[in-house]
Amino acid sequence: MKNPVYWVVLAGISIAFIQQGLPVRSQGESQSDNKQMDNITIRQGETLVLSCLQGDFVTHTAWLNRSSILYAGEDKWSVDPRVSLVTLNQDEFTIKIDDVDLTDEGQYICAVQTSSRPRTTSVHIIVQVPPKIVNLSKDLVVNEGSNVTLMCLANGKPEPAIGWRMLSPSDDSLSSDNEVLEIPFISRYRAGVYECTASNDIAVDTQTVELTVNYPPSVSDGRDVGVTLGQRGVLQCEADAVPEADFEWYRDDRRIFNGFDGIEIEDAGAFSKLTFFNVSEADYGNYTCVAINKLGSANTSIILYEIIEPTSSTLLQGPGAVQDGNSGTSTVFTPSCLLLVVLLQFLLKF
Repeated sequence: MKNPVYWVVLAGISIAFIQQGLPVRSQGESQSDNKQMDNITIRQGETLVLSCLQGDFVTHTAWLNRSSILYAGEDKWSVDPRVSLVTLNQDEFTIKIDDVDLTDEGQYICAVQTSSRPRTTSVHIIVQVPPKIVNLSKDLVVNEGSNVTLMCLANGKPEPAIGWRMLSPSDDSLSSDNEVLEIPFISRYRAGVYECTASNDIAVDTQTVELTVNYPPSVSDGRDVGVTLGQRGVLQCEADAVPEADFEWYRDDRRIFNGFDGIEIEDAGAFSKLTFFNVSEADYGNYTCVAINKLGSANTSIILYEIIEPTSSTLLQGPGAVQDGNSGTSTVFTPSCLLLVVLLQFLLKF
């Protein structure tokens, strides 16, 4: 079936347009009177200026967009406020369209009626659209070992190229050159910020997705602590977990609570601290720190042991000291004492 033909009779100009908007010859018109200009490419949002030369003996003029009349001479037929007349004289007929959109793409025709015959000048307008990401995966929270799929869809003209990469922490090995990024059996080390990029010849659009990976706690080995009786002692516990772990402290099988027997428990993120302000004999022993989140738990043991400070008597002991095993006291024989003992024994003989 042939394309239907629409006839426009405008102020004495009789011109035919097929459905696609391409001009065909009107009655009595030669093929040479129809001029096809090179395509015009313009970006969305810019201003389009269309101009045609009129020449001598022009009686009527009109600008048309496909089958719609934009201007007939000075008379505006279009209801679009973006369309306006720039110049109309014997030599030039120019209109403009502000803030060009994709709907403005297509065939435009300048129709001129001279005293002898009509002629047309046509041009095809191509509107380029910068890329825009229109559908992006939301921020995700998943458990370690899950399969993750990130999706990114974008519009634009020319059609944009889409790519994924791990932005923070940066990892060039984890990327994709299409709309979908698949991460099977995700580990905690794949948590971070992922960036989707949509680009064409016009511009680039980027958006990010934050991926959080939950995993159970792991606790660093506890370090035993030695404290002198009556001094301040601190036991510390560190746990790596997402979400952050809650901490519990135990002495043997008994849980310790904050303020219990003058003990303070302070939690700050990945750390927990158990403080003794005045260590007593009863405080020495084995303590257990337990880190817990919704995915599991882990623990470590820490020993609080006594450090015995040297006394003044033990500091005075030297190489000649003799330790009394019963009393724990020391008798020190200096060279002067030995001389006195020998002298007394000599005198007692007489």
